[in-house]
Amino acid sequence: MAASLPLFQLLLFLLLLLSRTRFSSSEYLIGVGSYDITGPAADVNMMGYANSDQIASGIHFRLRARAFIVAEPQGNRVAFVNLDACMASQIVTIKVLERLKARYGELYTEKNVAISGIHTHAGPGGYLQYVTYIVTSLGFVRQSFDVVVNGIEQSIVQAHESLRPGSAFVNKGDLLDAGVNRSPSSYLNNPAAERSKYKYDVDKEMTLVKFVDSQFGPIGSFNWFATHGTSMSRTNSLISGDNKGAAARFMEDWFENAQKNSDSLRNIPRRVSSIVSDFSRNRESNPFLELPNVAILYIAVAARLMWKVMVLFLFVSESRLLDIAATYKSSRGHSVDKSLDVKTRVRNTSKRKFVSAFCQSNCGDVSPNTLGTFCIDTGLPCDFNHSTCNGKNELCYGRGPGYPDEFESTRIIGEKQFKMAVELFNKATEKLQGKIGYQHAYLDFSNLDVTVPKAGGSSETVKTCPAAMGFGFAAGTTDGPGAFDFKQGDDKGNVFWRLVRNVLRTPGPEQVQCQKPKPILLDTGEMKEPYDWAPSILPIQILRVGQLVILSVPGEFTTMAGRRLRDAIKSFLISLDPKEFSNNMHVVIAGLTNTYSQYIATFEEYEVQRYEGASTLYGPHTLTAYIQEFKKLATALVNGLTLPRGPQPPDLLDKQISLLSPVVVDSTPLGVKFGDVKADVPPKSTFRRGQQVNATFWSGCPRNDLMTEGSFAVVETLREGGKWVPVYDDDDFSLKFKWSRPAKLSSESQATIEWRVPESAVAGVYRIRHYGASKSLFGSISSFSGSSSAFVVV
Repeated sequence: MAASLPLFQLLLFLLLLLSRTRFSSSEYLIGVGSYDITGPAADVNMMGYANSDQIASGIHFRLRARAFIVAEPQGNRVAFVNLDACMASQIVTIKVLERLKARYGELYTEKNVAISGIHTHAGPGGYLQYVTYIVTSLGFVRQSFDVVVNGIEQSIVQAHESLRPGSAFVNKGDLLDAGVNRSPSSYLNNPAAERSKYKYDVDKEMTLVKFVDSQFGPIGSFNWFATHGTSMSRTNSLISGDNKGAAARFMEDWFENAQKNSDSLRNIPRRVSSIVSDFSRNRESNPFLELPNVAILYIAVAARLMWKVMVLFLFVSESRLLDIAATYKSSRGHSVDKSLDVKTRVRNTSKRKFVSAFCQSNCGDVSPNTLGTFCIDTGLPCDFNHSTCNGKNELCYGRGPGYPDEFESTRIIGEKQFKMAVELFNKATEKLQGKIGYQHAYLDFSNLDVTVPKAGGSSETVKTCPAAMGFGFAAGTTDGPGAFDFKQGDDKGNVFWRLVRNVLRTPGPEQVQCQKPKPILLDTGEMKEPYDWAPSILPIQILRVGQLVILSVPGEFTTMAGRRLRDAIKSFLISLDPKEFSNNMHVVIAGLTNTYSQYIATFEEYEVQRYEGASTLYGPHTLTAYIQEFKKLATALVNGLTLPRGPQPPDLLDKQISLLSPVVVDSTPLGVKFGDVKADVPPKSTFRRGQQVNATFWSGCPRNDLMTEGSFAVVETLREGGKWVPVYDDDDFSLKFKWSRPAKLSSESQATIEWRVPESAVAGVYRIRHYGASKSLFGSISSFSGSSSAFVVV
């Protein structure tokens, strides 16, 4: 042992030398961060479908804020935050920036911080400030708001504190089967000559940025790809990051596993679910093998010792395992220290994390329900122009690739994005080099002068309009249909719904003319009681990292609208400075960023008045206004100018109204404790991979404690010495936490934990554990825990 020490020291020196040499040409400081933003998993309406019956009642997997910062050592920096949330919120952005100013002064401001939502429709609502977006959540939900604000702040703090010399690489490629156009008749109204430039009626390109620490190697990746977060349906009640959140979880777990799965360690059992493919079987696909890092040596030694223990354990017969499991009965519920919830997490937050974000782009008319749209009554395809079935929009639904299982559809679309990202990640060689820059402006989109071209080469000045939604908006989409007799493509409206509309507000003749051909259903931009129903002042923003340019937009651009903006700004930048902005520039659209203002369709799509056109708030010239104003930002970016801030958006936090009832008290039946098992795992039970294990506990309302950076549900395995070790939690795709009350107003509740045993699960003894919190009649909150009887996986 002593004789081998000099050799080990020499090897260590060479590895460190190689590591530093490999990335010595870095010119940026890079940092990444990630923090839990999972909101209340009970009682709160979900944001996205505007379905008042869609109330959260558990967790599919947790939501996170993921941040990256790229900085010049002595110059500019940009911070981009990707949220597992439906969209960014103006009031959230305002409060996050206030907190950052208190911490860092003017280092992070509205100019260089972008906060973008992935557009999952399975997250708690109530965190936006405008009335339109919080009606179904019974107003503002402070708990939803606080956890998002805090999570964004903490993710940026982590990224800031981890800043180190490193490099960023960019790569892009086509992902062909993760999205289809849900309004194809609208898309076809765009000019044929324009459509002929593109092979598909949705964007297929994914653009990925890979971050590599000069010493430690890869630390993260962010990518942009357009597809809606609607793999989970409007009837789902479990909090979920949908397909993009799933992809992020798959990739982060894949990278963690890849580090433990080099050639010398290939036989080490993996905790990570093989619900996704094992890319690490290919040496070229293993990012860990790229790293001449001494950490391999330590992991190899520890892993081999662990494997010897595991091999001995696996030789125990099934009957012996059952005998061991039989000695561990379900525990009575008991009180626990609040700090324990963090200790139960499977993923270690104390070590440096690999952070992977799957960001949203111009997804406005892109659906992940790739099998097409069908009538639920006949099974026939829906009407092409209006997405109706015998004139009814509520019968027309899109089908995901896992139909009829929405969880399977979520997994499939998430896995497709994950696989594409891994391929781009491993082949990313184009280094981002050059300046870091940013520009930002607030604009009053309710009254913006816009110059539009006319036939013959002349132009005229028109205006945008106060926000309004058309009749086609109420029809919904094939991802989530509306109700009543509304339909997409309605450019007339009807007398009855006009009378209903007029009870709230009758639009004036100027507004009606401005919004044509949209028939106005809700004149939200001019509705001010009890406070603003829709935004008027919107932020637009450009971030630049070398040859990567990010266009931050506060809404959902359709495919063609996004193409027009992206192509216009790219061409404009090249025309301003051909040397600085060559043809290898990468321009991406970051949708739903900094605030939310619904859709942006092209002028031609607006004329059709399908859902996207009817939801384009500021009139037919909205897209032209964006292109015009982004060119001003681009000019300022190239010339180093400082633009006026523009009119400030309102801070409506003090005006918010919440009608959501608080948790009054939790209770259990007589003789029962919180955490007691209500329905146990069957005695002496054995499960095989692919089977589902269930256990139900007497519980308290999840709103009592969000278990931020913790877990409501844990699967533990028995290790030598009788120690129970957590191996899966409610952030895993294989485990679902479901919460319910026996009656709507009951103070009693129960939690059912469902674990689908992954194919990668190691044979052994397991149990299910539930953590929660209960509220007493006097308002105090107490944490509790309980566990099921043990069972065997073979």
